[in-house]
Amino acid sequence: QVQLVESGGGEVQAGDSLRLSCAVSDRTFTAHTMAWFRQAPGQERVAVAVISWSADRTYYDDSVKGRCTISSDNPKNTVYLQMHNLKAEDTGVYYCAADSRPRRNVIITNPLGYDYWGQGTQVTVSS
Repeated sequence: QVQLVESGGGEVQAGDSLRLSCAVSDRTFTAHTMAWFRQAPGQERVAVAVISWSADRTYYDDSVKGRCTISSDNPKNTVYLQMHNLKAEDTGVYYCAADSRPRRNVIITNPLGYDYWGQGTQVTVSS
């Protein structure tokens, strides 16, 4: 069973930066579409950034476009979400997700398209 472990969340001020990390337990699990989702209280889980397995395709939600970068480090089996100029509306639990099907160079924004999820890391931005 593949496990995803997020870290890097916290409480910050508006305008600050954070880098979230998602460590994948299985070192052979390197050719899969990965994503970061945000879930605010009372709201649905929304894809904020997605990266294809080859890393040549990315997607960003309009709410974070220009302020966030998703990247993958295959030797470290880790996916990152670098966030700059954080806003109060970025507040929520951030989940890492992985598609179980390898080598599909696709962008998936529907949470139903992912098979593995981390436990989430809280990001709170105070204005």
